[in-house]
Amino acid sequence: MKIYTRKGDDGTTGLLFGGRTQKDADAIALNGAVDEAQAALGWARSLQPVDEPLNKVIAEVERDLWILMAEVATQLDNRPKLEDDRTKVSQRMIDQLEERIDYWSHQVEMPTEFVVPGENQPSAALDVARTVIRRAEREAVSWSLEGSLVVAYLNRLSDFVWTLARVAEGPAHRTARSMKEESA
Repeated sequence: MKIYTRKGDDGTTGLLFGGRTQKDADAIALNGAVDEAQAALGWARSLQPVDEPLNKVIAEVERDLWILMAEVATQLDNRPKLEDDRTKVSQRMIDQLEERIDYWSHQVEMPTEFVVPGENQPSAALDVARTVIRRAEREAVSWSLEGSLVVAYLNRLSDFVWTLARVAEGPAHRTARSMKEESA
């Protein structure tokens, strides 16, 4: 298999179940942002030991983003071919994120104020991933289709990644107030 096909040289890209669209279409812009989010999550995961639970849960979310991108890369007339949890975001996927948020938010005391990112490399990488996910969410609002759960999934995913960043920090969250007090 060759890496290059030359099919995209005309400014179009292929879609799931066939068809092509312009590379600057809303769906492709959204998938580009999600691709960046997935790469940012991969970077954050690479900072975790392979056997750590954080590594495993981040990898699971990265795989879920392929499902989301499959849904987005499908033309309207092919949407009936999409399958929940395989090529289409499902309510179960969102529910699972909420369960994960609930579980992980009990692993350390959660801050009650805005947190200053950068306590350590893993938490900083997760905060970068969270901001990329938020950008993807903003792109998703422009793309959003009736009946799609892509926007809700990305919204919940950013909450989950924020939670993981706090877990990665451990108990010493720095807030704007605490940093001001430290410098006084």
